[in-house]
Amino acid sequence: MKIKVTLTNGKVKEYQAGTTLAEVARDENPDLARMVLAAQINDNQVVDLNYPLEQDTKVRFLTFEDEEGKQVFRHSAAHVLAQAVKRLYPQTKLAIGPAIKDGFYYDFDTFQKFTPEELEKIEQEIGNIIKDDLPFTRTELAREEALVKFDEVKEDYKIELINDLTNTPVVSLYTQGEFTDLCAGPHIPSTGKLRAVKLTGVAGAYWRGDEKNKMLQRIYGTAFPSPAQLEEYLFRQEEAKRRDHRRLGVELDLFSFHEEGPGFPFFHPAGMVLYNQLVQFWREEHKKQGYQEIKTPLILSQDLWEQSGHWEHYRENMYFTKVDEKDFAVKPMNCPGSMLIYRSRLHSYRDLPVRLAELGLVHRHELSGVLHGLMRLRCFTQDDAHLYMLPDQVGKEIIGVINMVEQFYQTFGFKYRVELSTKPEKAMGSDEIWEMATRALQDALEAKGMTYKVNAGDGAFYGPKIDFHLEDSLGRSWQCGTIQLDFLMPEKFDLFYIGGDGQKHRPVMVHRVIFGSIERFIGILIEHYAGNLPLWLSPVQVKVLPIADRHVVYAEEVTANLAKEQIRAELDTRREKINYKIREAQLRKIPYMLVIGDKEAANKTVALRTPLQGDQGPVPLPPLVQIIKQKIENKAL
Repeated sequence: MKIKVTLTNGKVKEYQAGTTLAEVARDENPDLARMVLAAQINDNQVVDLNYPLEQDTKVRFLTFEDEEGKQVFRHSAAHVLAQAVKRLYPQTKLAIGPAIKDGFYYDFDTFQKFTPEELEKIEQEIGNIIKDDLPFTRTELAREEALVKFDEVKEDYKIELINDLTNTPVVSLYTQGEFTDLCAGPHIPSTGKLRAVKLTGVAGAYWRGDEKNKMLQRIYGTAFPSPAQLEEYLFRQEEAKRRDHRRLGVELDLFSFHEEGPGFPFFHPAGMVLYNQLVQFWREEHKKQGYQEIKTPLILSQDLWEQSGHWEHYRENMYFTKVDEKDFAVKPMNCPGSMLIYRSRLHSYRDLPVRLAELGLVHRHELSGVLHGLMRLRCFTQDDAHLYMLPDQVGKEIIGVINMVEQFYQTFGFKYRVELSTKPEKAMGSDEIWEMATRALQDALEAKGMTYKVNAGDGAFYGPKIDFHLEDSLGRSWQCGTIQLDFLMPEKFDLFYIGGDGQKHRPVMVHRVIFGSIERFIGILIEHYAGNLPLWLSPVQVKVLPIADRHVVYAEEVTANLAKEQIRAELDTRREKINYKIREAQLRKIPYMLVIGDKEAANKTVALRTPLQGDQGPVPLPPLVQIIKQKIENKAL
């Protein structure tokens, strides 16, 4: 029997039923076939290349460039890790070994302590397995047969996993060489494709994440198709450590964390300068775009959160208190307060759109294990805005927000990608309302000509959203801006405007942030620029460094002139050697250093130094001030 195979390039080819995906790949393009790791069929199922096609099928071949391809590749590397451990330590019991972001892990139950020396041995054995180029072979067994098989080899954790599959009469196993593991798959064709595997560390992990269960040893690793890609990744990891905002934040005296407030940041004077520069920029741009700034209370009644739906959908992330024997909650989001302000006065259709912006401090209960510097906090400032509009204004308003997001991110030199997130499993409202809201966001993105990825099921509980993911200088992705279209909250809060017909009508609502969280955005900026912040954001823009006491009077004059021009300048009059002062200013990543000695004091000049270009010799102060002012005004990168 002949079947039709439709490829992503639009080609439709006929094959005999039973033809494998590997054969289709070789027929289509022998060069591509060497890179292909697995395939996605009919837009949803990812399968091995030896999967036989029995009916008309839509096929997308996956390489390491595809996220799904990376997952298959690294999950296969986890199986090879388990095989190497079983060869070296046969008494080890196997738990699970999934692919994760940028790598994989496998959990083991063994008396053997996995020291750095042991990891080296395991890596060598992994190298042997890769060299042997063992094929991954899938087999299926009845559940009872699989239980017998794993009972024979005393793999208790596998037996527990199979016992949990009560509705699955058949389970799949994967074998490479002498090693067999319980696995749904898929896997790459053979171990030889792995090429470059690196074990990166060991940690303790409770079986199934439950502290009542046994503590296992988790070996982490990463894998790439070539040693060059692995080297580049390891370099980026080291560079990420060097740029870690938690370390730089302390070195630059920007912020700190204390055990008296875990997950709550303490901003120091220099950190507040940076914070306030971002806030000032935010306020200026929002004023230009017709936003009005508001401020809503930190604590609001439980009744309000029940009305908004947060009580049902977000309660586990909230903090609670009592006031006058009544239940209140610390706000995790700003939208209910904004809606109360909108509802406090009558609106005509002529008033809309109304754009209310708020720098709102929100609190969310995060588990201690996920807290991470400024990137994951228990309290942070959202640069929120809520727009209330007529139904026929939705497209224009969403495009206006997208334009604003683009302008903000270009100011900081960020590239970004866009995702459209659709209805989650737990959601309010009918499918019809969700489809209408999702289509409105899609129309806006397409009107802008933007490329976007659909992120199914990741919308907010009250509406679909557009998410903006920034790419930093190390190629890492950070989700910051979001635009959420909401037809439901106006209904729940009985928001209305008086239309041209004199009747009440529901406005449409948009929730949006651009920075996302100002604190988190500061962390991203620090790591993106490795602490060398753009001049306009630097807490200290110019350091004035007199060489000796006799140069202090002129240095004070220079500092005063800089301050008069609204340039943040700091004078260092300590009796330290000038090289020490320069070195310290460089460590603080101050953009301009002005050294003043006898010649400079006599000629009314300054000796200019910058961290990147070093000593640039004597320059007159007035033109230098104009250059600095222009760079600050233009927000030069």
